[in-house]
Amino acid sequence: MRVLFATIPEKSHLFCLTPLAWAARAAGHEVRVASTAEFVDVIARTGMTAVAVGSNDGISAAMSANRETQQWDSVNWSELDPPNPTYQEEFDRAQLGAYGCAMYNEPMIDDLVAFARDWRPDLVVWDPLTYAGPIAAGVAGAAHVRSLCFADVWVKKRQLFLKLAAEAPSDERARDPLGGWLTERTEQFGGTYSPESTTGQLTLDPLPDSLAIDTGVARAPVRFVPYNGPAVVPAWLRTPPERPRICLSLGASNTERYGGDYVSKSDILESLAELDAEVVAALLPSQVRELGALPANVRVVESVPLHALLPSCSVLIHHGGFGSYANALVHGVPQLTVTTPVADQIYRGAGLERQGAGLLLESASATAGQVRERTARILSDAAFQENSDRLREEALARPAPADVIPVLEKLVAERRTDPWTV
Repeated sequence: MRVLFATIPEKSHLFCLTPLAWAARAAGHEVRVASTAEFVDVIARTGMTAVAVGSNDGISAAMSANRETQQWDSVNWSELDPPNPTYQEEFDRAQLGAYGCAMYNEPMIDDLVAFARDWRPDLVVWDPLTYAGPIAAGVAGAAHVRSLCFADVWVKKRQLFLKLAAEAPSDERARDPLGGWLTERTEQFGGTYSPESTTGQLTLDPLPDSLAIDTGVARAPVRFVPYNGPAVVPAWLRTPPERPRICLSLGASNTERYGGDYVSKSDILESLAELDAEVVAALLPSQVRELGALPANVRVVESVPLHALLPSCSVLIHHGGFGSYANALVHGVPQLTVTTPVADQIYRGAGLERQGAGLLLESASATAGQVRERTARILSDAAFQENSDRLREEALARPAPADVIPVLEKLVAERRTDPWTV
């Protein structure tokens, strides 16, 4: 069968999809991966065949000009059961979310639809913010699957919003931001909007049940398999550390999209000098250039794959991104999450804390001293490692991507339909 993967132009989202795309091709299926023109070189470096659909060359400038938005309450999707939810608060959140998704998707939709009409995929696998995916599936008559790269706060919060909207007086109720936008775009291509436009006909969930969110939608487990882009394992990493090794990784998205990190790398590294530990700061070249003098126990490295580094580490300090989080999860590494409240990052950090496998700090109020104190606590309490090992076993018990391919083949057999016509 023909399988079309569709993703917004974000590396962390693509990297979560990549092992499943490899598995589909290894099973003998024809695979294409579609995103905007600026992103096709990143796709090609995964070894997959890329398709350029639209252009979105202004997104980084727009995000870096609005760095403060990561601190807004309306971008925090982590509080799933607020004590006194209001329709207006959830509407504001839904409206901002729909605006952000449209900013990513609008440049892609028309070209992705045109490609789907021409290539006729049997299955579309879409990143959970790539709502262009189910539209492309409709015009091709393809089955479609949503593949998560975070906890499913988007569907859970949407369910809360729709519940509050149904309870609100009709004269106070505004148009559903996401549903309204998708209805208009779907109808332009001869389709009819349905809840599956936001949930997929099936959702693939890489999180173990103790950390995942059960939204009630059709869901199938899949194992997270780390992929961190092209990299070479350095020679020094083959020598086991003589002291506990701490990894500091702040990801790429804040630097590349928002113009910089939300914590002081130099202050954190200086504070960690007080610990009897080796610190490896895995950073981008631009992040390295921002550092001053380094303590003697700090090694700064560039382009080291996390999946090669983390097995030697006793704790990971990171910014809350799903790639760092999931890499540590499947390697059984305790985590200290120092994050902005954007998206699901508080939810995932708090989940690790509840499970006894990590600790959480919000970056706006976190100090270097707090980072050091919590890192020391993780290193000194064996329960953090024991609980991380337990979660690792849960994560690795999920079916590998190769084992999920028959599930997708069955879905295609059951859900393939006639293409939409205008």
